[in-house]
Formats: sequence, C-alpha cells, structure tokens
Amino acid sequence: MTVNHYTNEDAKFFQYLDKEIFVGDVLDQSNSGHMSAGYYRNKRKGEKNEWVVTYDEVLIVTKGALTIRTADGAKTAKAGEIIFLTKGTALAYEAAEDDTEAVYVSYPHWMDAQEHSKHAHLLSSYHPMSGPAESA
Repeated sequence: MTVNHYTNEDAKFFQYLDKEIFVGDVLDQSNSGHMSAGYYRNKRKGEKNEWVVTYDEVLIVTKGALTIRTADGAKTAKAGEIIFLTKGTALAYEAAEDDTEAVYVSYPHWMDAQEHSKHAHLLSSYHPMSGPAESA
C-alpha cells in the first residue's frame, strides 16, 4: 500500500493555444496504472476550449465557476461542486468567472485515451509549458 501526496508544483502543465487555459497532470501513465488527475485553470471569463472526452472524467471546481457546453445545453458548477462527463461527450470547457480552477480525475488516462482515438488531433492544440507553472 502506498500514500502519495501531490501539489501544484508536481503538475506537468500544458497550455491551450495562446490562451490562459492550462491543464496540469499530477497522475499520468508514469505514476498511475489506471487513471489521471490534475489541475485545470482558465484565467478569463468566457474563454473556452473545445474537446471530445474519450474517457470518463470528474471535475471538482475549486475556485470560480466552470461551464460545460454540449449540444444538449450548458451546465455550470461553482466552487465546491462537481461535474461528471462520460466518454464520447463533445463539449467546450468555459470559465464562467475569471480565475476558474478545477481538479480533474479521469479513467482511464485521458492523454492515452485521446492519443488512441479518432480525436487525437485535438491534442495539437496543447503545448508543454517550460518552467514552473506559477503563471498557470
């Protein structure tokens, strides 16, 4: 049995295009056999990133408010609330307030699932950040 502790400083952050939208894994294929977990940050209200989840994902909003837009409409969660997304959902993650943050957990690993899907091309919108994630 093992207990591991992770913080923002352990995250491997990626930035969405040139926007202030960041995804930072603390659990990935290198240290977890089955799932991913990390931080999602979106600095500006109204900024969004479009995506298709190829895995199941839980988002726990820790600051601000996060809206998920799908063909069926929009759902907004505020700090302390949870959103659950199922595999195959086409959506846009959108900050409903400035400085929105969430913690995500996905099963299986989100990047591995995405790389092996017909939606792998969406990964090209993200680039690794060099250096610490203080700006993230």
